[in-house]
Amino acid sequence: MTYAENLGLFSALVLGIIIVPGMDMLFVLTNALTGGQRAGLSATAGIMLGGVFHTIFGTLAVGLVLQYIPWAFKLMMVVGCLYMTWIGFQLVRSSIRISEVERVKAKPLPQAFWQGFLTCVLNPKAYMFVFAVYPQFLNPRYGAILQQAVAMGAITVAFQALVYGGLSTAAAAGAGALTRSQNGTVYAGRAAGLILMLAAAVTLVGEYA
Repeated sequence: MTYAENLGLFSALVLGIIIVPGMDMLFVLTNALTGGQRAGLSATAGIMLGGVFHTIFGTLAVGLVLQYIPWAFKLMMVVGCLYMTWIGFQLVRSSIRISEVERVKAKPLPQAFWQGFLTCVLNPKAYMFVFAVYPQFLNPRYGAILQQAVAMGAITVAFQALVYGGLSTAAAAGAGALTRSQNGTVYAGRAAGLILMLAAAVTLVGEYA
C-alpha cells in the first residue's frame, strides 16, 4: 500500500467515525440547539483542540514504542487490528440513534469551548481508538513519523470542523432533522463499522502478505 492509499484509508476511517453519533456530536448538538450557531462552533473548536491532543498522544505513544521496544510495534499492529475489527463488528450489528436533545440553558462561549475540549480529551474510548488505529497508519516505511502525524492530525481536525461545524451551522433545521431521521444515524454507524473492518484487513494483508 502506498502512502497516498494509506492516507486515503485513514481519511475514510476518521470520517466514518466522526459521523457516528457519540459524546462529541451530542455535545456540539446540545450547544448548537441551546446557544445557537456560535455556541455550537465554540464547542466544535474545543473538540478540534482535543483532536490535536489525541494526535500528539498517539504519535508519542507510537514513537516511544518504535524507539525503545521496536519488537512490540508489530504486536501493537496486530492487537490494534483485532480491536478495530471488534469495534467494526459491533457497529455493524448496532442501531445507533440520537434521541431528542434536552433543552438546557445556553453556556457562555468560552465555557462551551473548554467543555468541548474536555469532552474530547476525557473520553476513554478515544484513547482505546488511538492505541488501535495509530500503529496501523504511522509507519516508518512512509518516512518521518512527525510528518505523518501532522498530516493525520490535519485530516482529523478538518473532518471535525466539516462535520461538527456543519452541524452547528444547520442547527435549527439540520440538527432537528438529524434527531428525527433515525435511520440515517443507524446507516452511518454501520458504514463506519465496515470501514473499520476493512482498514484492519488491509493493514494485516499489507503487513504479512
